[in-house]
Amino acid sequence: MMKFLLFIFIVSLSNAAEPISPIPLENNADIKKAQLGKELFFDTLLSKDNSTACVSCHDVYTGGADSRVVSEGFANTKGNIQAPTVFNAKYNFKQFWNGRANNLKEQANGPMNNPAEHNMNPKLVEERVNALKAYKEKFKVAYGVSNIPYDLVLDAIVEFENALTTPNAKFDKFLRNEVELSKEEKEGYIIFKQAGCIICHNGVNIGGNSFQKMGTFLEYESNNSYPDRAEITKKEENKNVFKVPTLRNITLTAPYFHDGSAKTLEKAIEIMSKYNLGQKFSDEDVKKIVLFLGILKGETPEILEKL
Repeated sequence: MMKFLLFIFIVSLSNAAEPISPIPLENNADIKKAQLGKELFFDTLLSKDNSTACVSCHDVYTGGADSRVVSEGFANTKGNIQAPTVFNAKYNFKQFWNGRANNLKEQANGPMNNPAEHNMNPKLVEERVNALKAYKEKFKVAYGVSNIPYDLVLDAIVEFENALTTPNAKFDKFLRNEVELSKEEKEGYIIFKQAGCIICHNGVNIGGNSFQKMGTFLEYESNNSYPDRAEITKKEENKNVFKVPTLRNITLTAPYFHDGSAKTLEKAIEIMSKYNLGQKFSDEDVKKIVLFLGILKGETPEILEKL
């Protein structure tokens, strides 16, 4: 029954408008606030033992994610899930793998107060940033305040994240009829759609807009307990359900999945085809899909080019 419904859905997609949208070329982030947020994002002052910054787990110069299976925070404490990219996070409908944050401000607040990450609290954050003349001056310029409240620290970090968009991927240019794809790239996209990958990976972020179960056709087993959607809903049917990750800049964000179990794109495709599509791709098809995924890499966010 499930395979039949999948077939019907794919047929309907073939008759519908393009399921992927280009990233908007205009970014309306407030540059003064974003530049201030960038400093805060890189500042270990925002961790209790001065060891961890936001960038420690989200390296914005190598894809915005973490190359480790799990990140390390306060006192070298290891996290319990793979850190996703912050690039284009503004386009996600929820934040965190299990969607426990409704927006980027709620997301930024989480690690700041998490004992295993920054291990801070609002009062300590305010004390530290207000003790520095440079931050006092910059918040005065950006926000017009003499005393820096915790909420505006989060707001500045969010504004920096809002500036982390990666437009003008080759595929975006193709969607705008500006370039042609190679024969293999185009075939990779056709396979991607016909196999059903597009069902979950669509929209402007090519993901990030729905929750889906990891293991639709076969049960996906994991040796560890990860905070899935069931942790939020307390419903058994939401076990192993996570927010669909974006595929943008996917060549830069290994390892893959919430558990970091796939070290390469080829392995990730093999796992997804088996557990969520109920099929096996040929080596040639995998190669073409990887070529397609490669053209989802966009431009470096402009704010990262500026001092």
